[in-house]
Amino acid sequence: MPLVNTGDLVSAAAAEGRGIAAFNVITLEHAEAIAAGAETAGAPAILQISENAVKFHGGTLSAIAAATAAVARASSAPLSLHLDHVVTGALLRTAADEGFSSVMYDASRLAHGRNIEATEDAVRWAHERGLWIEAELGKVGGKEGEAPLDAHAPGVRTDPEEAADYVTATGVDALAVAVGSSHAMTQRTATLDHTLIAALREAVPVPLVLHGSSGVPDEEIRAAVAAGMVKINVGTALNTAFTGAVRAFLDADAKTVDPRKYLAPAREAMSSVVAGFLTTVSGR
Repeated sequence: MPLVNTGDLVSAAAAEGRGIAAFNVITLEHAEAIAAGAETAGAPAILQISENAVKFHGGTLSAIAAATAAVARASSAPLSLHLDHVVTGALLRTAADEGFSSVMYDASRLAHGRNIEATEDAVRWAHERGLWIEAELGKVGGKEGEAPLDAHAPGVRTDPEEAADYVTATGVDALAVAVGSSHAMTQRTATLDHTLIAALREAVPVPLVLHGSSGVPDEEIRAAVAAGMVKINVGTALNTAFTGAVRAFLDADAKTVDPRKYLAPAREAMSSVVAGFLTTVSGR
C-alpha cells in the first residue's frame, strides 16, 4: 500500500473520536513489527523516526528512512512516515526528500519567545513543502540527557490559554502537551490529568498529542482519547518487549550466535505490543 499522509490519519482519527498511535522505529525489526501489529489490529499507524534514532545510525537518515518506508509500502495496513523530535534545522530540511509527510519540530527546550520564533520558521518551511507539522509546549521529561523531571511538578504541565496562543502564533498542525506522562517509562504507572486534557481540547484548535505513552495504562489512554487526545506516541514499550525477548532467549540458550534466532521472537514481542496499543487507542 502507498504511504499515507500523517495529517490525513490524524484528521480522520480526530473526526471519528478515536486515537491514532505512532510508534518509534530504531531498527528494521521495529518497522516490521509495527507493520505486522497494525495488520493484526486492522488499524492504521504512524511509523516515526526520531533525531536520536538518526544519531544512532551514524547521523544519516536515508538508510533507516528508506528501509522503514519500504516496510510500510509492503504492508496492507495504512501507514505513514513521521520524523520525530527534530531539534536541528539540517535534519528538518531532509524530511520531504526522504518520504516523510510530517515532522515533530521540538523547540520546547528554548525560552518561550524563542520557541515560538523557531517553530514559526519551521512551520513556514514545512508548509511550503506540504508537510504536516507538530510541536510541543510544556515539559514532557524523561528524554535521554535531560535532568529528571516530575511530571506533576508545578509549571510542568501545559497551560490551555498559553497553548491556544502558541498554536495561533506558530501555525502548527498538532500540539504535544504535558499532562502527566513522561518519556522512557518502563512501568505503566503514569496518571494523566484528564480535566486538563479536556480544557486543552476546548482551547486548542488542532489535534493534541500525548508523548511518553509507554508509561500510561490502557484505561488512562482510553480516558485521554475520550477527553480529546488524538495522536498517542509509543517508544519505550517496544524496546522493553524487544530487550525482554532477546534476554529470555539468550538466558535459555547462551550458545546461539545467529541473531535471527533471537531477533525473530523480539520482533514478534514488539508486534504484540503494537497491536495492543492500536486496539486501546481505537476504543475497542
